[in-house]
Amino acid sequence: MKKVRIIGVPEHFNLPWHMAIEEGAFEERGIDLQWTEVPEGTGRMCQMLQDEETDLAIILTEGLVKSITEGNAAKIVQEYISTPLQWGIHVGAKSEFNSIADLKGSKAAISRLGSGSHLMAFVNAQNEGWATDSLQFEIINNLDGAVTALTEGTADYFMWEYFTTKPLVDKGIFRRLGDCPTPWPCFVVAATQKFIDEEKSTINHILEVINNYTSEFKQIPSIDRSLANRYSQQLEDIKEWLKITQWSQKQIPEATLTKVQDTLRELELINKSIPLSQILN
Repeated sequence: MKKVRIIGVPEHFNLPWHMAIEEGAFEERGIDLQWTEVPEGTGRMCQMLQDEETDLAIILTEGLVKSITEGNAAKIVQEYISTPLQWGIHVGAKSEFNSIADLKGSKAAISRLGSGSHLMAFVNAQNEGWATDSLQFEIINNLDGAVTALTEGTADYFMWEYFTTKPLVDKGIFRRLGDCPTPWPCFVVAATQKFIDEEKSTINHILEVINNYTSEFKQIPSIDRSLANRYSQQLEDIKEWLKITQWSQKQIPEATLTKVQDTLRELELINKSIPLSQILN
């Protein structure tokens, strides 16, 4: 058995991986795929790739691209989700803010620097016409940290995936003021350069297995109920999410990565664009 370490967020996007692992699909190929949940999200996962604490990651496109431009020896081996991520913009239940416009000059809770919640705060600011150089941040590590920060008032708003955060809105812990979708496909499969160099055929086997699962995922009987139960979601929310989400079985288009780099540069989140050959496997 070839032991392979993989990381991802504890969200419904990644159910195909868990199903494939639980059903022994990787073991049939001689691969012991060991999944680790990383609730802190993309910033932490970039660090784990850089430190070679993992071989593979299911990670946000923009966070990984930023990290690679800063010297992280990782690459995108395939697009995973080809549709945008719906980022909900949330405040505490008792917050005085009632619209996105009200948030100008306030403090955003982010999981860590370089994370999706950090980078998308800049995208949202640009959408709203705010000066991005005056954004303020409070690092809260994960969703639980965000609940504490917004409830106690150490941060004013928090951007996180709409459906993951919806149960907190339903319970009256957060209020959602609006959404900010990513301007590109949201998740990719990334690998360390070391793993790419040493395990090319293993990567091909892993992608073949997961692509079989994702291409048929929406056709699985009662998959909406399975998702709702497993991730403590309302069935109607999962049905809506399935409608707007597409899994990919191909490499991410070069034009997409050019757009990501151009946007990050425009927002002064990266100093320069790098050749796509340094980002794509």
